Amino acid sequence: MFYVSVGMPRAGSGWHYNLMHDLVVAAGGQDARQVRRRYHLGWTLTAVNCNIGTLAPHRLLVVSVPALLGNTFVIKAHAGPTVSARLLLRLGLLRAAYIYRDPRDALLSALEHGERSRQNGQRNAFAALTDFESGLAFMRHYIAISEAWLALPQVLATRYEDLLTHYDAEANRLAVHLGVDTTLPSVREVLERYRPRQASRSGQRGLHFRKGKTGRFREVFTPRQQEACLDAFRLYLERRGYAL
Repeated sequence: MFYVSVGMPRAGSGWHYNLMHDLVVAAGGQDARQVRRRYHLGWTLTAVNCNIGTLAPHRLLVVSVPALLGNTFVIKAHAGPTVSARLLLRLGLLRAAYIYRDPRDALLSALEHGERSRQNGQRNAFAALTDFESGLAFMRHYIAISEAWLALPQVLATRYEDLLTHYDAEANRLAVHLGVDTTLPSVREVLERYRPRQASRSGQRGLHFRKGKTGRFREVFTPRQQEACLDAFRLYLERRGYAL
């Protein structure tokens, strides 16, 4: 079996992935970076956090090979669930957990990350977000992906805000979903290491921790921009219990 940590962009997805990854390793699983190297999967599991990109059949097939050979590991994605991914979930060959956030805060974080990327001469998806309108379209796309993941009964859903404020309950819920024994000392050490304050201070590459403050969009976005967010995200916000 292998696991996939899926996240809305700028929703603590690096934190979520590394927590999942290290819990699985602490319980006897394999380091995904070593699996990537051993099975020559660098072309499909990219960057620091072994991001698979799209969950296309050929990508899932090659990643399934080390899992079928007895390796248990965690990969990352931002893409939506494909027919192939849904099949693997139903067969129990893949287990997924999804993290999401108030899209207004995620949008603000994406725009700020894009500005930093351009200043540093980096080319990535965020660097293309040069104004509020392009950011809004970007987040609309990921709202549709979020709805698709959250509709799947096999997927464990976590709100970023809840992982910040109710870390013990949410992290233990995640560990149970992964089939990890939370009484193991190695597992308890991981749970402590990724506690919000610890994680934000660690400086570990791939965590993507920066401000992480909830509701900050109200301090930065203009009233008109906040209204545009409501128009775009109202149904999602209502369904997910976010204050309008």
